[in-house]
Amino acid sequence: MTKECNSSPHSKLSLDGATECYLRSMERLLIVSQKLSQQRNLEKAIEIVQRAAREITGADGAAFVLRDNGFCYYVDEDSIAPLWKGQRFPIHVSVSGWVISNAQVAIVEDITHDERVNFHKYKNTFVKSMIEVPIGTEEPVGAIGCYWQELHQPTAEKVKLLQFLAETTAIAMENINQSSDLERQLRDRTIALEAANIRLQQEIVERKAAEAKVRRLSLTDELTGLHNRRGFFILAEQQLRLIQRSRTTASILFIALEHLKYINDSFGREAGDDAIVALASILKRSLRTSDTIGRLEGNKFIILTQGNDPGCEVIQQRLNAAIHKFNQTQNQLFELEITIGVQAFEPSQPLSLDDLVTLAHMHMNQRQRAKQAYHH
Repeated sequence: MTKECNSSPHSKLSLDGATECYLRSMERLLIVSQKLSQQRNLEKAIEIVQRAAREITGADGAAFVLRDNGFCYYVDEDSIAPLWKGQRFPIHVSVSGWVISNAQVAIVEDITHDERVNFHKYKNTFVKSMIEVPIGTEEPVGAIGCYWQELHQPTAEKVKLLQFLAETTAIAMENINQSSDLERQLRDRTIALEAANIRLQQEIVERKAAEAKVRRLSLTDELTGLHNRRGFFILAEQQLRLIQRSRTTASILFIALEHLKYINDSFGREAGDDAIVALASILKRSLRTSDTIGRLEGNKFIILTQGNDPGCEVIQQRLNAAIHKFNQTQNQLFELEITIGVQAFEPSQPLSLDDLVTLAHMHMNQRQRAKQAYHH
């Protein structure tokens, strides 16, 4: 601003000079309005408003006041000396409160002769005159105050300019609040989406675990933990294809747990289940991890083993020795006995898995009949 625009009211300004000052102030306000419209930070907006208020009025100080739950909160000030920055006063005992409550401009030419002014509050300050305008017309959210260290009567033009600044400030604050609300909603929405995504990921993990459990159960015999018929055939088919490509030896062992009906009838179904579990445990301990073991049904077990002699004599001896040891050392109501049928797989003359199992089953039946004939 030029020196003439900020001169005291007692100095003589030409009409052209006053008009020039007013036009310059309007230009300044337009620039300030543009800055405020782009502002999304309340603290920065307050700083812009205070500086503009002093410039367009030629004041010695400016304060930015907000309504705060029955109080006037002096948020910030731009002044030649400290006033009340950061302090709160009851809304009914301050000029700012009167302006906010009544939505009217307060022009105080002399603080000692205005009933709206608590003189004791101002007597130790530089303030002699002031003007305060409400921020907002219907329900003001605050006020802009300008102060002079000498008695001062602002012109009607300056009052209008300050009111225009206050209205521009009200619009800017509303935009900032809306922007803050949108940002908060966006943050809340983002947090909600992240939480939903976490829950979704957890649900996916849980669903995959459940699906894996279902698959596992669908391929596993619940009583023994061995592969069930379906599980065994799926894995054994894959193993046979690898065996045929590698041209290695393999065999199918079909095993029957004897006297299971007698155990069930004599000692109960639970004892029969114990016998099945005991045999499954012996099979797992006696065979290699590369061997595929399954329980077909009831007392029937099946094994695909590779790299052994076609008759699997060593494996049969090992199994029979483990069962003999079980019968000698375990205090059970029953004894285990098995019958084994073996069918070798020839890569040069490959048979299907179904045929191998059928032949091994036939060999097992032949051995059972031989046992029965021997005992009779």
